[in-house]
Amino acid sequence: MKKFLIALNIIIWSLVTYELAHAEATMKAVCHEVKGKQVCKTIKTHKKVEGTPVPERAPTPTKKKK
Repeated sequence: MKKFLIALNIIIWSLVTYELAHAEATMKAVCHEVKGKQVCKTIKTHKKVEGTPVPERAPTPTKKKK
């Protein structure tokens, strides 16, 4: 009986972690202006899991003009 409960526990936690790891993403169109033209991209957005902080975005490096 003890082995059965351990196996059942492993199966349940495997299903839970699978669901968290394979969360569905939704597609979102993001548009911005570049040199007077509107450029649009389609990106994936994931649902934020409750209780986890949103990570800060790293600053993008800028090219120095000579």
